[in-house]
Amino acid sequence: MKKSLLIPVTLLMLIVTGSFAQNKKVAVVSFYVSKQIDVSDFGAAAKEAAITLSDDPNFNLTPLLIGYHDQFFNSYAKNFPFDLIAEGDVINTDAYKTFVPEGNESDANAKYVTPYTGYKILTTWNENDNIKHLLAIFSQYDGLMKVDISFRMLKYGFNNMGVVKMMATTTISLHNKVFAITENGKSKSVNPMVAGIPVMTTDKVLPMCQSAMDELMKALDKDLPKLIKKTDAKL
Repeated sequence: MKKSLLIPVTLLMLIVTGSFAQNKKVAVVSFYVSKQIDVSDFGAAAKEAAITLSDDPNFNLTPLLIGYHDQFFNSYAKNFPFDLIAEGDVINTDAYKTFVPEGNESDANAKYVTPYTGYKILTTWNENDNIKHLLAIFSQYDGLMKVDISFRMLKYGFNNMGVVKMMATTTISLHNKVFAITENGKSKSVNPMVAGIPVMTTDKVLPMCQSAMDELMKALDKDLPKLIKKTDAKL
């Protein structure tokens, strides 16, 4: 079965090699969603429209983040061959609460990131240095995990004609990370383009994001146990 054609979701899961058997302890140190829609398949006008959308307070992805967070800890976490530390033991640690990630002020996209309550934002900018700092804070555990969600618009059609669909991507990374599994897909809902530019309004885009997240979680419900089983021998 060609999952790239049949599964309407993008999953990028990074797993560390080494001896990660049951009873190992991992702390989730970052959990967030990005409001910045990737419109790299389109032009400069679409990019400006995406920025305007990100600045719109009505474009609120927090409910999607909460739904994914709850499903992640209540369901998906049971599939990992290690235990996740209780969130309170991480986000209520004094050293974590006072930790200020480096590089976010230099990352233009950081201001469009919405973290789950209590979590720090770890973007790819200066991520390695931030992880080293956090590894020192949580040295009693066996690893650190970062979870994020992002969205990308895809074009279907030719020239200025066609429609757009939304692609959802979740990244689950365990540090240090060297193993990767990917699945690609798209939302069920579509929206039109006007003169080759996708309609970037909250009432049009937010339902597409919700559709993409719904399909993402369906795919994870179905495939995550099998994916982890396949990688278990390498953990």
